Amino acid sequence: MSETYPDGHVSVGLQPVWPSAALPPAGPPAQAPAGMHDPVRQALLDVRTEVAKAVVGQDATVTGLLIALLVRGHVLIEGVPGVAKTLLVRTLSAALSLETKRVQFTPDLMPGDVTGSLIYDVHSSEFSFREGPVFTNILLADEINRTPPKTQAALLEAMEEHQVSVDGISRKLPAPFMVAATQNPVEYEGTYPLPEAQLDRFLLKISMPLPERDDEIEVVRRHSIGFDPRDLAAAGVCPVAGAVELERARKAVNQVSISSEVLAYIVDLVRATRAAPSFQLGVSPRGATALLNTSRAWAWLSGRSFVTPDDVKALTLPALRHRVGLRPEAQMDGVSVDNVLGSILATVPVPR
Repeated sequence: MSETYPDGHVSVGLQPVWPSAALPPAGPPAQAPAGMHDPVRQALLDVRTEVAKAVVGQDATVTGLLIALLVRGHVLIEGVPGVAKTLLVRTLSAALSLETKRVQFTPDLMPGDVTGSLIYDVHSSEFSFREGPVFTNILLADEINRTPPKTQAALLEAMEEHQVSVDGISRKLPAPFMVAATQNPVEYEGTYPLPEAQLDRFLLKISMPLPERDDEIEVVRRHSIGFDPRDLAAAGVCPVAGAVELERARKAVNQVSISSEVLAYIVDLVRATRAAPSFQLGVSPRGATALLNTSRAWAWLSGRSFVTPDDVKALTLPALRHRVGLRPEAQMDGVSVDNVLGSILATVPVPR
């Protein structure tokens, strides 16, 4: 898809719709105009091609994870069991040549099992710190809402400050660092809803739907010819980018400009959530900055050096849906958060 703007600039590579419409098929984007080729951007777009070798039909989720990495954020992925949430994160790590560790969150998991703890060394008669699985590049927090809030809260400092403090000593986490948490829908038995403070630390909340019929046929076909989700190398997944490319991409995203009119549009959207009758909790200023940062990353991935209102619209649902709370009467009426946010997008004036 391409779109020409008033200044003659052409956007290429990604559709400005998220996530209800599918992104372009994984693979090289449309040919960019002369002088616009960026090998770093192309390398990150190629990550989708690699992930597609193991995971079918989840380009939108992969793009969301890339956006989070570009702006140093974290992602909450929600979906029923069996839609390849864990496989997707593992494959993304392999395509980016980053270290990943997985923690299965269970009701008896303790905070020290995630962050690390002090261990007494009988040989030196001293306590030493043993790093927990959080000391990695991408922490896969699997089924995070199956553990009590005390253990969920153990990630707060790591997510916000990228460090872990134990016994008065702060220890920096590796860079880059991202938490990719998965959760089952909250109505499932044995789940603990994430507290608002924890949810607000996630940059994006992405819903992974069940695959379309053709995609599900492809999944079954791959398994019928011997696909093993535990062996990504056999599936042909190769590293196409790494920490160096990510750092260069982050610097490029920081250079994406945004006009005062679009900034005001972001603020107006956020303020509208606080006045929406169906919401008992609106979006905080942290949500506004999240929408700003993700819109800039989306614009850069689309091949543009400036943010448009369409970029803001594209990221409104994943950036804001977990930062609001429905009133009980709205829930009883069958109102959904996405429906209310959609109404806000339809009513807040768009800058021209």
